[in-house]
Amino acid sequence: MSRPADTGQGRGRRRWLTPSALVAIAALALYLRVWQLDALGFNSDEAVYAGQAASLAGNPNYTPFFPVFRAHPMLFQTLLSPFFRAGEVDVAGRVVVAALGVATVLAVHLLGARLYGRRVGLVAALLVAVMPYHVIVTRQVLLDGPMVLFATLTLYCLVRFVQSQQVLWYVAAGGMLGLTMLTKETSIVLAGGVYAFLALTPTVRRPVRLSLLAVAAMAAVFATHPVSQAMAGRSQTGKSYLVWQLFRRPNHSMGFYLETVPPAMGLLVVVAAAGGLWWLRRHRSWRETLLLSWIAAPVLFFQLWPVKGFQYLLPAVAPVAVLAARALTGMPVPGRIRRLLRRVDRAGVGPSRVVRTVRGTVLAVVTLSLLVPSWHAVNRADNATFLAGSGGVPGGREAGRWLARNTPQGSVVLTLGPSMANIIQYYGHRRGYGLSVSPNPLRRNPSYEPLPNPDWWLRHNDLHYVVWDSFSAGRSTFFSERLMVLIRRYHGRVVHTEFVNGTDSTGARVPVPVIIIYEVRP
Repeated sequence: MSRPADTGQGRGRRRWLTPSALVAIAALALYLRVWQLDALGFNSDEAVYAGQAASLAGNPNYTPFFPVFRAHPMLFQTLLSPFFRAGEVDVAGRVVVAALGVATVLAVHLLGARLYGRRVGLVAALLVAVMPYHVIVTRQVLLDGPMVLFATLTLYCLVRFVQSQQVLWYVAAGGMLGLTMLTKETSIVLAGGVYAFLALTPTVRRPVRLSLLAVAAMAAVFATHPVSQAMAGRSQTGKSYLVWQLFRRPNHSMGFYLETVPPAMGLLVVVAAAGGLWWLRRHRSWRETLLLSWIAAPVLFFQLWPVKGFQYLLPAVAPVAVLAARALTGMPVPGRIRRLLRRVDRAGVGPSRVVRTVRGTVLAVVTLSLLVPSWHAVNRADNATFLAGSGGVPGGREAGRWLARNTPQGSVVLTLGPSMANIIQYYGHRRGYGLSVSPNPLRRNPSYEPLPNPDWWLRHNDLHYVVWDSFSAGRSTFFSERLMVLIRRYHGRVVHTEFVNGTDSTGARVPVPVIIIYEVRP
């Protein structure tokens, strides 16, 4: 007689289950993204974007070193600028990105739930919450974390259009893609994913007039970038940057993404996503075509593009997580386990409960395989190696602050490369020049000013300090050797060194110098 009441209580518990689980997932995502967020200072790209935000806010510490218009659109920097009005700011900027990363986790839940149901949405959100790839990037002041939030919302709007055929969602998808491009212009490649999906799915209604309207919405939103550049008289900056990107030399091998991205996404997640496409192939629909098209667009483009970066494939995180969640929640049970279930069923335990237990165990293993490397990544402060886009630079903030405290105002610094020059300018407030910046406009970022004859500058006492760093030296032994020649020629004297913990040939812990500051004189 108590069955209806129990059913009502069960429904009440289920009603609160999804919000409670989502809050727990969001809390876990936020914790991973803010834990020890200040352990390392900015890397080069973070310094540039934060410096732009500070210049937008009129912060006098940064306006002499970081022009507002450099290469990328300014949406993200504009959002950050209220936090950079005064003083030296780094943690606040990273907290904003971490919050946007948690918002992306929630957006992935919306996407997964809309495509495959509530359970898939929760699992997909959990996977992104603990995925090392997304955790690492959304702990940094980079464009890619916020861009992926808007990209995921673009995908969500497109799904809503396919399901409802309402014009509003199609136009919203176009406008949201414009916002995505306004965060980072290279995300225009996602338009290729939309086109591929529509071309490969003839069952989806795609009227020409609506498509033109969606494209117009995208163009209208993105147009604020070139218009603002033109009004500021900096149109040539964007053109020069495009030319540099077209003629830039490759910075990694063709196997770079295969070596770095799958482990960062989680090998078990990638295997689950691929395996689910196979064992659930009988249930194939437009949904899988859409997700695969969204993955293929950035993967193919950036694989062929000579310049490669650790964070460039981040737009693929959401669809990969949804496909993996679909597989983990719908994973078939092998024959041996089915026979085991029949035995268990005789003992009074239903096979469906055991199936849920098996799937829950697999999900726990996959989640743990992501959580462990993510926890290791957020707790790693000292490291003698550095991969662009993977975190802050050990010793960079400390070296810059030392220069700010111990060198005269107006001191000029020569660094090995422009990356360290950006960090020195952000934390040290001293003008920095990179030795490796090419005088050929086609071979350098137009935002960087070259020194055609650094020897002449040193001879005339226009350069006062030289900074060597192991990260730049590891990428270019030629310029490292040339820098050391200049240091010896102009009586370089070590005045400060930054160390990290390393190991020697016997495995013993030893301090490893990563940044050395020399005072030079003619």
